[in-house]
Amino acid sequence: MKSTLRILHLEDDANDALLIQSTLEDGGIACTTSRVQTKQEFAAALEQGNIDLILSDFSLPMFDGLSALKIAHDTRPDIPVIIISGTLGEERAIDSLKSGATDYVLKEHLVRLVPAVRRAMQEVASSAERRQLEAQSIEGQKMEVIGQLAGGVAHDFNNILGVIIGYSGLLITALGPENPLRKHVEEIQHAAGRAAGLTRQLLVFSRKQTVQPVVLDLNVVVKEMETMLARLIDENIELTFVLGKALGRIKADSGQIGQVLMNLVVNARDAMPSGGKLSVATYDITLDLDYACAHPDVVPGGYVMLSVSDTGAGMTDEVKAHLFEAFFTTKPKGKGTGLGLTTCQTIVKQSGGHMSVYSEVGNGTTFKIYFPRIEQPLDVAASQIPAGPLPRGTETLLVVEDEPSVRILARNGLEAQGYEVLSAANGQEALRVAHDHKGPPIRLVVTDVIMPLMGGKATAEWLQATYPDLKILFTSGYTDDAIAHHGVLDAGVQFLSKPYTTAMLARKVREVLDHPA
Repeated sequence: MKSTLRILHLEDDANDALLIQSTLEDGGIACTTSRVQTKQEFAAALEQGNIDLILSDFSLPMFDGLSALKIAHDTRPDIPVIIISGTLGEERAIDSLKSGATDYVLKEHLVRLVPAVRRAMQEVASSAERRQLEAQSIEGQKMEVIGQLAGGVAHDFNNILGVIIGYSGLLITALGPENPLRKHVEEIQHAAGRAAGLTRQLLVFSRKQTVQPVVLDLNVVVKEMETMLARLIDENIELTFVLGKALGRIKADSGQIGQVLMNLVVNARDAMPSGGKLSVATYDITLDLDYACAHPDVVPGGYVMLSVSDTGAGMTDEVKAHLFEAFFTTKPKGKGTGLGLTTCQTIVKQSGGHMSVYSEVGNGTTFKIYFPRIEQPLDVAASQIPAGPLPRGTETLLVVEDEPSVRILARNGLEAQGYEVLSAANGQEALRVAHDHKGPPIRLVVTDVIMPLMGGKATAEWLQATYPDLKILFTSGYTDDAIAHHGVLDAGVQFLSKPYTTAMLARKVREVLDHPA
């Protein structure tokens, strides 16, 4: 029960009102009471809100309890109503309960009032909990539906985006920096990249994105993004980085951490249209038992913290209450999807972390992200795509892809780097092509995972049974759960997620070819 109960009391007798007030206080119920006597006063008080409980006399000179019940249920159906009367007979008592009263108490038996109030407020609390659970269930079902939709369209959509990104990349290279048409193609590629980013957000939101966590240094990830983040903000925003020394290690997907950081920086920028200060910081921290008790999703222990603070407009409590809800946004129509912070929270939870926010209107906002600190050696650090010419080769490759446009793009891109490239539309055709090939041995197969007739994993197993030294690079636009059971996400298996550029494919192919067997 609330520490102080806010009661609206419909009662024309001031002495009875005082008696009821003292009865409640003597029974240990702290309350503040607003007494009204007329229909107009009652309706006005309901409209103003700030009411936890309604106590109503049954008979008043110009009004009655049943009419008050109807108004209350039409206006505030969530507020319990207890009828208190000295003239209430059994028939009228039953009528009041049928009309929606929570309980009734006779004035000559006020000993029942305190238990009736406690029972009514317990029912309110139970009802609120049920509504919350129902809302969580609906939200979960919504997540599942959107997840199924995202997973279903991801493959085809990523293939389409891959073709747009790939061919626009080839055009940019062919046009050269001075060609006036180059900027138009760059805009096409930029738009396709944004579409691919939105697809990734949907997949993260639905917990279906392919995740490749490694042991990494958070400072390295942040340093690699400094230049990119500086380009995201306006000139009137001062950006500073305060990175902790000898930072502990975490296990996460570096690309996803970058996505979280970019989302938070963009939100901070939008909160400071007139300029301000933006700070990104990292340091080690220990969350104790008291903090864990206040945050049920936190396990006490060592964490590495990433914080993003701004001096922007800040947020109201109402906005903060909905902050991590899917599709909730305070940005103008067309300026935000409402998936940014939901995506951030999902990524953090996937990494076993915790996310908190502190904000005051007019005093800015600070997001803090806590990643569990681990004692493991660093994996190969995630790095930015290297600049310079694409790596070349002369090896014979086999591209297996059921989408013709993607297959042709991959073949053309790899042939442009000097490779001899064979191609097949599915696994069965790939076996025939490999069997009929009479030239230099095939060194690498680039294969889609999920294809008709024979999928990529089965194709790879058949080919490697005949050619043990053959290397395999899997690609897919399907989501994590759709391809995990195919075994291509196992440790040591080479994988390239769609959509990819021809440059990404060329670098990944060279990496796999040069990697020891």
